[in-house]
Amino acid sequence: MFLPQEVIRRKREGEILSDEEIGNFIAGVTDNSVSEGQIGAFAMAVYFRGMNIDERLALTCAMRDSGEVMDWSADQLGGPILDKHSTGGVGDVVSLMLGPMIAACGGFVPMISGRGLGHTGGTLDKLDSIPGYTTSASEPLFRRVVKEAGVAIVGQTGELAPADKRIYSIRDVTATVESIGMITASILSKKLAEGLDALVMDVKVGSGAFMPTYEQSVELARSIAEVANGAGVKTTALLTDMNQCLASSAGNAIEVREAVRFLTGEYRNERLLEITMAQSAELLVSGNLATDVQQARQKLQTVLDNGQAAEIFARMVAGLGGPTDFVEHYDRYLPGAAIIKPVFMEAEGYLSAMDTRAVGMAVVQLGGGRKVAADTIDYRVGLSDICRLGDQINPSQPIAMTHASSEASWNQAADMLRVALTVSEQKRAQNPMVYQKL
Repeated sequence: MFLPQEVIRRKREGEILSDEEIGNFIAGVTDNSVSEGQIGAFAMAVYFRGMNIDERLALTCAMRDSGEVMDWSADQLGGPILDKHSTGGVGDVVSLMLGPMIAACGGFVPMISGRGLGHTGGTLDKLDSIPGYTTSASEPLFRRVVKEAGVAIVGQTGELAPADKRIYSIRDVTATVESIGMITASILSKKLAEGLDALVMDVKVGSGAFMPTYEQSVELARSIAEVANGAGVKTTALLTDMNQCLASSAGNAIEVREAVRFLTGEYRNERLLEITMAQSAELLVSGNLATDVQQARQKLQTVLDNGQAAEIFARMVAGLGGPTDFVEHYDRYLPGAAIIKPVFMEAEGYLSAMDTRAVGMAVVQLGGGRKVAADTIDYRVGLSDICRLGDQINPSQPIAMTHASSEASWNQAADMLRVALTVSEQKRAQNPMVYQKL
């Protein structure tokens, strides 16, 4: 006989839970026979006592199987099913380029993405800035666009990993979010429900990262790679730098604009190109679409340079309800802010440090993110032309262009931005872009 309180007690005492106990508990979460209080108590027990890899694998698979697990065999796609996930950051617009680049190389990318909360931007919020684009697609539409364009980026449906949705909402209000085991299961239950052949995980490190220390980022990356591989999905994890904004911009419509310019070759930030290439190359190798990373990079560069990746992005946007000529005329469709002005600093020297989280919060202050989950987003606002570590700073050189809805919000964001940057007399050595591969 299954008693949820016994599972909670055993985990509270630090005992190892069996696959059956975890499976029964998650089944109870799904059918509501396990109460919110019991979910909260279980999450707190896991937070303090942790879970070994076997328990994490059992939890992930039970949460994955709490809803529909997509099967693509009937669609006869003719290529591997691939995806990526990032722990998020500021200016992390990689998904918008990676998906079309992978599709142009023969992969299929059914990407279930999320919204921003806190200082991190959300992929769905970025795509919502495109008129007509539906991020809440039905499953038949999702499947059709994946088949026809090779990639579709949409939000989680109610059928995918419903247990995760219920558990996460309770973890959020019971101060149990920061648990490696629960984070692993939450991320992977949704990704594995996509029916993937391979996954690349991007775990951020630094001042704008989700995990507060390098060691915790390594632990999360290792946990995700081990559990996903244990569940039968070939997975690599990269630890990448988030000690500064990844792109040259931060903010929803502004990042979409940069993504389109990246795909068409109009402008490519070198750091953004390297991180996008690193993740995409891992996926091509894992999906047997390239023999090694060098060949993968050559293929990816080709589909960028010949316009195939941009064409696929355009097809995805049109397939999901956006304008058919979006890539050609993005400025006509993306909303612009009322006030766009440069921000200057009085200091002189080299940019030596950036509090990337604070830069993200400046975007939130402008209205480009949420302070609480119910907040409405202003897609027009944010930052562009953001300076980078090592740049020479002087009072006549802008540190960023700030896009605001009013003078008051522009002033607040400008002040936050100035405080977030450190200028030194000496130019400091740069951090690696990719720290480690697991």
